[in-house]
Amino acid sequence: MPIDPSVAIGAEVGTREFSWTESDVLLYHLGIGATDLSYTLETAGLQVLPSFAVVAPTFHETDPPSLELPGCDINLAQVVHGSQAVEITGSLATSGSASLTTRITDVWDKGKAAVIWQEGVATAPTGEELWRVRSSIFVRGEGGFGGDRGAGTSVEIPDRPADATLAYDVTPQQALLYRLCGDRNPLHADPEFAQAAGFPAPILHGLCTYGIVLREVVDRFLDGDASAVRSFDARFAGVVFPGETLTIDAWDAGSDIVVSATVGDDRRAALSDCVLIRR
Repeated sequence: MPIDPSVAIGAEVGTREFSWTESDVLLYHLGIGATDLSYTLETAGLQVLPSFAVVAPTFHETDPPSLELPGCDINLAQVVHGSQAVEITGSLATSGSASLTTRITDVWDKGKAAVIWQEGVATAPTGEELWRVRSSIFVRGEGGFGGDRGAGTSVEIPDRPADATLAYDVTPQQALLYRLCGDRNPLHADPEFAQAAGFPAPILHGLCTYGIVLREVVDRFLDGDASAVRSFDARFAGVVFPGETLTIDAWDAGSDIVVSATVGDDRRAALSDCVLIRR
């Protein structure tokens, strides 16, 4: 079978050694639309948004993302990013090196699709844990194998108007710039590939939306202090096309900030179940 949960669940995907530089951090911040000098100038107290930790291990990749997962025979055209979480447990420096060990934790059977969950732990050469990531991919056409449907969770939106509503205009070239951050999936650049995958045009990377939303919320609620973020979780609820406008609603709930992001004049869902947890 294309997906064999008995092989996949618990399997270690591997350990990746990687490093990053100030230039990588600067490029990443530009890719998610940053303009403040604290994100874009190394002599102005350069800081690192926690979402950079998600892409740091693959930042220098020039091939499309690998889908060589134990027990999973799938292809790139079937896959969209389902959700992403990052938790910063150590220091997030502007340059450094680390290793990331990743394993498959769950495979859910959604009938017409499968959801594959992975968790990774990044550690410094000294052994210090730096961050943890958890993500899921949605694999169309690979459900129906009789597996666990999974326990869906949702974040409750406060029953009051948002404490802030922010807007960000995605630039027409944003996906072409962001792909230089290590995600060369042709879905985000090649019109023919995007149409074959069922989209009218190339779409923005989900992780680009993720980074944009995090940055906007940090700037509005945390006085632009990226180090004040302990974790950020989000579910990718819909696609964003370059040239569209993101609308970000956020509610300050004390230690948590609840976030919802929509796109376009019709306010289509972009990110849902979003929570930023402060340090």
